[in-house]
Amino acid sequence: MNISEIAKLAGVSSAAVSRYFNQGYISEEKREAIRKVVEETGYRPSVQAQTLRTKKTKMIGVIVPKIASASIGRVVEGILSVLNKSGYQMLLAVTQNNPKKELEYLTTLREKQVDGVILVATVFTTEHRQVLKELVVPVVIVGQRLSGYCCVYHDDYHASYELTKLLLEKGRKRLGYIGAILQDKAVGAERYRGFQEAVCKYGLEELAKNYVIASFTVASGYKKAEELMQKCKELDGIVCATDAMAAGAMQYLREKRIAVPKQIWVVGQGDSEMAQVTTPPFVTVHYSYEKSGEIGIQMLLEVLEQGETDLKEIKLGYSIVEQERKDKNE
Repeated sequence: MNISEIAKLAGVSSAAVSRYFNQGYISEEKREAIRKVVEETGYRPSVQAQTLRTKKTKMIGVIVPKIASASIGRVVEGILSVLNKSGYQMLLAVTQNNPKKELEYLTTLREKQVDGVILVATVFTTEHRQVLKELVVPVVIVGQRLSGYCCVYHDDYHASYELTKLLLEKGRKRLGYIGAILQDKAVGAERYRGFQEAVCKYGLEELAKNYVIASFTVASGYKKAEELMQKCKELDGIVCATDAMAAGAMQYLREKRIAVPKQIWVVGQGDSEMAQVTTPPFVTVHYSYEKSGEIGIQMLLEVLEQGETDLKEIKLGYSIVEQERKDKNE
């Protein structure tokens, strides 16, 4: 079967069939006639032929740091909610939190194997900037801000500031912080800066030294909570950069028979299911991860469809989420 035969069976022109497969405009009557023939014959257009003709792969490369993450999963869901209606498909690349893998995937994708790239970035080294500069397809960055590129990111600084302020206003004046590597500007540097400036605002500058660096896992949160307790001794609150870190910290405190939040109040960031199912549930920050994925792919598709777009930097907000606590005595 070919387009001419499909057109003959449907009683339409070959041009109408071509527009049908390329999401072009045709009347509903013609669209329905073509759809019926396609279903009856099982016809599928040749992807290779389309690529040669249009110079487009109809494929979007999406580079993410990991898949075992509620926040990353929500970003990808947001991307797919738009992409699935656009006629494009997604090629997912997972770096396992390895910046060198990000460079490898960017280098591979710049050879025009995809029409565009969504980069859910972790860090930006000199090498990252050079590879991005050499990229021959458009790129949109999600989760981080990088000057000179279209990007969608969150107000990590103010979210962490308000979260820390919440504990301080509840009378917790011996706080510690479990954060991410500072090379990660959003989750690492900006969220720590929010904690740091909040404690300084309340005249508790010495608390800015009460921090440890963890990886993005429950196990690391557990281990680093122990390290923080040994380092700081007397604490009555722990602010964490992610929900996974907070869940790990709570597990450690529970094993040490330290009441949460009565003795030590633990808070996280990310508004994952983990924040709801722990005992007790902990206060967290909601970031619009799914929305960031939607906006990011919409920006990229705009570039692909129009050939160019205004440089956009979109910062999304946040909200503090206080879960209902089952144990009122805690």
